[in-house]
Amino acid sequence: MASPNYDSACLPDLLPLYYRRLFPFSQYYRWLNYGGVQKNYFQNREFSFTLKDDIYVRYQSFSTQAELEKEMLKMNPYKIDIGAIYSHRPNQHNTVKSGTFHALEKELVFDIDMTDYDDVRSCCSAADICCKCWILMTIAIRILDRALRGWFLVARYLRFSAELSSNTFQIFFLFFYFLDDFGFQQLLWVYSGRRGVHCWVCDEAARKLSVAARSAVAEYLSLVKGGDETVKKVVLTDPIHPFIRESLTLVERYFPRYALQEQDILGRKESVDKVLALMPEDVRKELQQDFQNEKKPENRWKLVKDQAKRKQGTSKKGQYFEKEIMLQYCYPRLDVNVSKGVNHLLKSPFSVHPKTGRISVPMDLKELETFDPFAVPTISQICEELDRPRTGEDEEKSEDAKEKENEKDAAERRKIRDYKRTSLAKYVKYFDQFLDGLARSWKGELLKKSDLQKDF
Repeated sequence: MASPNYDSACLPDLLPLYYRRLFPFSQYYRWLNYGGVQKNYFQNREFSFTLKDDIYVRYQSFSTQAELEKEMLKMNPYKIDIGAIYSHRPNQHNTVKSGTFHALEKELVFDIDMTDYDDVRSCCSAADICCKCWILMTIAIRILDRALRGWFLVARYLRFSAELSSNTFQIFFLFFYFLDDFGFQQLLWVYSGRRGVHCWVCDEAARKLSVAARSAVAEYLSLVKGGDETVKKVVLTDPIHPFIRESLTLVERYFPRYALQEQDILGRKESVDKVLALMPEDVRKELQQDFQNEKKPENRWKLVKDQAKRKQGTSKKGQYFEKEIMLQYCYPRLDVNVSKGVNHLLKSPFSVHPKTGRISVPMDLKELETFDPFAVPTISQICEELDRPRTGEDEEKSEDAKEKENEKDAAERRKIRDYKRTSLAKYVKYFDQFLDGLARSWKGELLKKSDLQKDF
């Protein structure tokens, strides 16, 4: 949903101002250059621009920050997508020998889109969102962030697999592709600007993952499966996977608020029937009778849990239908294809969403519970904020006089002051904090590189 103060017709006038005075080019280059540890890393990165009238330009690449900045100021893209690091400069892909141009590596990325939850939300549909269904994005971030950082979950899974199967190939496959690569630390979470969130896993090990490994990670994290025609999209086996048990602890925390209160899944008849369809037939019939006498959703859910407990006590095969219901309504729904492909493009942080005008901003997980997508600034808002009177105007003029000694540095400092005067500032600060952590991971590699280049 677009902000009331945003008019998409003004975008051609606002984008030049945004790119000239507000876009954080310095931090952006610092991120994608990864400390310059690997030669030509930034130069071989693909960018794609979507221009006015949906003109799509792929295989853009740039030698320096200044070159990137110059081209963006010239083209004023409506949307920026980031792609892989290639074997050659992407803008020269037509000049290299056939078959030699290929993607080498890229961040491991995840795309969670609210439209994939339409079957479990009644407040909104399609591209619309509201505070009632935004909880789903909070749950998704909590579950995936813990999974990607928590190598101990994978170790538990290995023990679990060893108990269930003698297939040593499977165990060793998981060991090499998960145990070495989970325990990621450099995760950048970004609001898309409209209806979803993206995760960029920036650790070196993640960037070097093969297509097979990316597919394995994506499948490992996927649980809700099946299209629109599939009624029951979560099926648990006995014993429950350790990773799913860990995820359930988070889902159980949010389920009453999201499903029972905000979506009222056990209140309206249509939604009650959808929930009952996910249960064994004998349980469904009994609960239909019980629900005649009990109307409160919280009490109805207690009846469901009581039935599940009773069923588990009498059945030889595990019965986890209440857990399957919670997971179907709340567990993250990934666009697996986005994560699998090394050459897949994903919308860039600080890109402007043309429909809503909102900036695609980094998210601070310490403030995740209070994150409000409708409070994210629009391009209209931050451009208007530039025109507001400054405090200490005379002091600023004095500073500008000194800065004329070095026009290039002066322009950069003015740009820094510009975004700091707007509501974009706190999001750039989050980005800076992320980059500081990322830089610490480069330090060892840079020292090693420096030592190797010394002459003795």
